[in-house]
Amino acid sequence: MNICHAFIFFSIRFAGGTSDLMYKICKAQVKLGHRPIVYSGDYKFDGELANSLTGTEFRVEKSYLDKEGFSIMPGLIALARKEVPEFDVVHMHTFRTFQNVVLYHFCKKNNVPFIIDAHGAVPYYTRKNLIKKLFDRIWGRRMLREAAFLVAETEVGVKEYLDIDPELDRSRIVVISPPFDTDEFVTLPPKGTFRAEYGIPAESKVILFLGRVHHIKGNDFLIKGFAELCKRRDDCLLVIVGGDDGHMDECKALAAELGIADKVIFTGFMGGGKKNSALIDADIVAQMSRQEQGAWAPFEAVLCGTPIIVSAHTGAGEDVRRVDAGATVEFDNIPALADGLAGILDNYDAAKTLTLKAKNFIETKMSMNARSQEYIDLYSRAKQQVGRG
Repeated sequence: MNICHAFIFFSIRFAGGTSDLMYKICKAQVKLGHRPIVYSGDYKFDGELANSLTGTEFRVEKSYLDKEGFSIMPGLIALARKEVPEFDVVHMHTFRTFQNVVLYHFCKKNNVPFIIDAHGAVPYYTRKNLIKKLFDRIWGRRMLREAAFLVAETEVGVKEYLDIDPELDRSRIVVISPPFDTDEFVTLPPKGTFRAEYGIPAESKVILFLGRVHHIKGNDFLIKGFAELCKRRDDCLLVIVGGDDGHMDECKALAAELGIADKVIFTGFMGGGKKNSALIDADIVAQMSRQEQGAWAPFEAVLCGTPIIVSAHTGAGEDVRRVDAGATVEFDNIPALADGLAGILDNYDAAKTLTLKAKNFIETKMSMNARSQEYIDLYSRAKQQVGRG
């Protein structure tokens, strides 16, 4: 099957979880004998990462206005006109992009089924809401209604689609929680490597965040909850692992304002083995997102054997409750977050037992090896809808 995966960025360092998931899906689809082709812009394109993806082809177009948040790729029009008729299915990652509008046009023209996998990008949140609403009026709602399927990672994601357009056919919204490439966690780095690099004593309790340092990730709430925890015990450090996506300065200023700057470490981006070293050496991994489709980074922590706590109202909270993988806390409830962190540290053996049970469940029921066929089955159903099956 010829499968087009379209996302404006291809860089885990820059774009985070969406690029990471697309990388892993392509890797699994090659294993199954399919031909994934990635359409991406050249902005922040990670050539080294692309070269490591054996069996996947890339089409990298010159992209403009990326810093302004638009990612316009004029060359994509000629490319899509030529290649879209050859695809069995187009898998669009995220939602409101120039790239997806072009692919939508040529999919409709050539009777090629397309799937929209929004990865949490559907809601009107805080940025560019007027532009988003204009996009939806011109293209967005038509794209959602005419897609063969809409992929949500949790029931939270289903609700986000329906909030934008209540008339969407619920039967075409399919929940596929992100599979995990558990192969990455079979051989883990030795414990203590990360702590040694950053001079963190073995007796210190490390609360760690992994992800983009963006307002939506809720690190301001995490820092406030951590400051409250520090009033109760003096052996804790907060480590924020991730590149700056516009929120780093605010987080540093908040830590200084709360008098805990000496207890908060910002490492910048980490990937691969270094990321796993950080996860292994943490005592707790915390994700306090305002909005989150699924428990991606927290489940990576579970695969490293590290207890987790996440914000309850998000898709991540839904994932954690479904698997019984850790603790959840109401967003912006600072005392409750401090209580949650303290509760894990005070009852660590019980937290570890819960984590290891969840680790086994993820490895056997949620791995990419076990579940990659779900996407292929969805593509086959999409082809049948347009009479190409």
